[in-house]
Amino acid sequence: MAQTSITMRIDENLKKQAEELFEEFGMNMTTALTVFIKAAVRQGKIPFEISVDIPNAETIEAMKEADRIIHDDSVKGFYDVDEMMKEIIG
Repeated sequence: MAQTSITMRIDENLKKQAEELFEEFGMNMTTALTVFIKAAVRQGKIPFEISVDIPNAETIEAMKEADRIIHDDSVKGFYDVDEMMKEIIG
């Protein structure tokens, strides 16, 4: 199988951390990236979940609203779903 090279730029500190981690697994950067690429090709997707850890603006607003409701004594709270449904339905 013919081989080729990949050149990429990465944060120096991140590279060092990755090299240290991969060394603990008994592999170098090339082997680790090859494992990743083979898994992606085999699965036809990125082989792990990618998500944003930071809530988006809508979620932040919902969290603020929930916090306001929790601290607002004029908002009636419920400890029982049946009690809440009686209040809503009548």
